[in-house]
Amino acid sequence: MANILIVEARFYEDMADALVEGAQAVLEANGHSVARLAVPGVLEIPPAIKFAEASGRFDGYVALGVVIRGETSHYDIVCGESARGLMDLAMNGIALGNGIQTVENAEQAWARCRKSEKDKGGGAAAAALRLLEIKSSMQGHA
Repeated sequence: MANILIVEARFYEDMADALVEGAQAVLEANGHSVARLAVPGVLEIPPAIKFAEASGRFDGYVALGVVIRGETSHYDIVCGESARGLMDLAMNGIALGNGIQTVENAEQAWARCRKSEKDKGGGAAAAALRLLEIKSSMQGHA
């Protein structure tokens, strides 16, 4: 059993709850313990995971949040920098699933957040678990 931390951006609270529902269902169905950590927005997710990893308490992570395109270039910065931050963490050996949804509008976001539709929260949790399996299987095989 692994200890998994869900780090959720709360900027769109209802959508975050829907993503968490899917992720939590997958993690618990696979017998893992789940903790949650809320942050204001998706740019805070990578540093929060880095801080949590330094604690040594967690085996893997699920990053969840929603970014909806607005009228400015801020969307591109938030999407790119959050993805870069998560990829940097992953490339440094942290098992994580990226469930940050980058969409054009609320309709697209809801379709991806709802467990009954695309269930991207559940997909991110499954990805984190698979990476954790791969990491565990490779330890000691240098």
